[in-house]
Amino acid sequence: MSEPLTIIVTIRAKAGQESRVRDVLRGMLGPTRAETGCINYDLHESQDNPGVFAIYENWASAAHIDTHLKSAHFQALAKLIPEIFAGPPEITKWQKIG
Repeated sequence: MSEPLTIIVTIRAKAGQESRVRDVLRGMLGPTRAETGCINYDLHESQDNPGVFAIYENWASAAHIDTHLKSAHFQALAKLIPEIFAGPPEITKWQKIG
């Protein structure tokens, strides 16, 4: 069996949208954690830079990630990105090697 795939997403809120971004991202936690293949989906906010968020997520497979990206809750978030994010999210993919 292969190792889970890790995704780290960094999001910067537009000035004045920090609270809304926080609320929208918190709203993603329950539905995403309930998805098949989601091992964990954890939201963090920078202590040094309020309004900068990181999502640390682990998925059982790339297929599960693809399904997540097509989910209704993710699509609803994607529509809000231009309105509340300072730019596109920075998405990095990781694989555990030790």
